[in-house]
Amino acid sequence: MLHGENLTLNYKDGEGVVEALHEISFRADDHQFIGILGPSGCGKSSLLYMLSGLRKPTKGEVYLDDRPYSRMSENERVGLRRTEFGFVFQQHFLINYLTALENVMVSAPVQDKAHAEQAKALLADLGLGTKLHRFPYELSGGERQRVAIARAMIHRPRIIFADEPTGLLDRRTGLQVMAILRSYREQGSLIAVTHNPEILAEADLIMKLRDGQIVSVEDRVTRRSGEAVL
Repeated sequence: MLHGENLTLNYKDGEGVVEALHEISFRADDHQFIGILGPSGCGKSSLLYMLSGLRKPTKGEVYLDDRPYSRMSENERVGLRRTEFGFVFQQHFLINYLTALENVMVSAPVQDKAHAEQAKALLADLGLGTKLHRFPYELSGGERQRVAIARAMIHRPRIIFADEPTGLLDRRTGLQVMAILRSYREQGSLIAVTHNPEILAEADLIMKLRDGQIVSVEDRVTRRSGEAVL
């Protein structure tokens, strides 16, 4: 479904050039939960942005259904992000003058009653059914992040990209947020970037990065299958 080949990212730092990522290859199939794990500055967020089309690689190519991003126009890539992808970031990026319900509806494909009801149902499932008309400043950090998750889910994307989605939350709230995100695997795929291995406990595959390179790949589906056979 989604794969990247030999992804390399260079950027200028003063008069020199820094290689943030070096020849990374990546593959995500339907209904997978993939974790990208590593310390701050290892290139994991840059990889996420390239996979989602938010950033262009210096070298290499990203494909969705075997169609390369490089052959898409900017408008096509924007359309792809709006229709096929959902995003959850460490910062929730909610609009402060809109209510929780209105913030979710920002990403709805159509502003109609049916999608408004869907948004209400999503928020209710996330424990925010009584706070539809609260503004972000009236919500806790965990509640704001749950609104952001509902916003990412409202158009039923094929892939949700989550960049440190629990980084600003306490442990308990962070685990609750990840449980919600993991549940989306039934509808689509989840690709999550984090420095915290605990939130990837139920990931299907974990890719560990260090200094812009893959240091290990743990395929937990294959391992669990092997354990079941034994």
